[in-house]
Amino acid sequence: MHPAPSIIVFTVLSGLGFGLLAFLGLNMPDVSGWVLFVFFAVGYGLAGAGLLASTFHLGHPERAMLAFTQWKTSWLSREGILSVACLVVLGLYALLAVFFDTKLGWLGALGSVLAVATVFATSMIYGQLKTVPRWNHWTTPALFLSLSIGGGALLASKSEFAGLVLLFAAALQIYAYYDGDTRFKARGHSLNSATGLDTGPMRLFEAPHTGSNYLMKEMIHQIGRKHAQKLRLIGMGFGLILPAILLLFAHVGHVLVVPIILSHLAGMFVLRWLFFAEAEHVVGLYYGKHG
Repeated sequence: MHPAPSIIVFTVLSGLGFGLLAFLGLNMPDVSGWVLFVFFAVGYGLAGAGLLASTFHLGHPERAMLAFTQWKTSWLSREGILSVACLVVLGLYALLAVFFDTKLGWLGALGSVLAVATVFATSMIYGQLKTVPRWNHWTTPALFLSLSIGGGALLASKSEFAGLVLLFAAALQIYAYYDGDTRFKARGHSLNSATGLDTGPMRLFEAPHTGSNYLMKEMIHQIGRKHAQKLRLIGMGFGLILPAILLLFAHVGHVLVVPIILSHLAGMFVLRWLFFAEAEHVVGLYYGKHG
């Protein structure tokens, strides 16, 4: 698929933001007053910026409110409802905690559950798509959740836990690459299945269109294998492995935590770009753009 910058920003920042909010709802870190206010401001800023970025990919942003009405069938709609519910619940929790020094544990816990559920709903927007075999797998929600929790723990100053979760995410990402590279072929997709013609081996004689169209712009993107391998190493190295090693084996103070966060963010943007760039939609077979 074509890696739209707005969707990359959305998934990275909202994942970090809701991950941090999940920890804050559980009173981690155990701070109060203006320090807690700053933590919540960062969480809301990241989550809000991510959600705002997602609207730039809509063909008709003015119709965004209609998405909330399709919750029975749409993970996008469920994500929208869950995100609003999370922000409202944790907003009330933060208001009481920061300005009235009152932390309602049950309210914070509810907000944390909603934050995790929001990230899960985001992951299922992609994980449900059978037309993209690389995404249509349990590793997609598992990666979204582990990266959100790991990044949230990092921002919440839970260094050791963040390091362990990021190492787990790295192992999970390696498996997702290994299994995902063969999943398209394993699902049995071919030009025959794309055209609905079962007359033996087929090849494309001419392109279906003389020019590009919406499907080709949005659903088809090809990236060289060597280029992808280098980006995988860069993304995992800076986004997961290096931060995990530093968090687990170095003394992480206020000075070191900043470059760790920046390294994680840079690596995450690379990994998320690859998440979309390497996604092979079955429609590419119809246009002779697969393989």
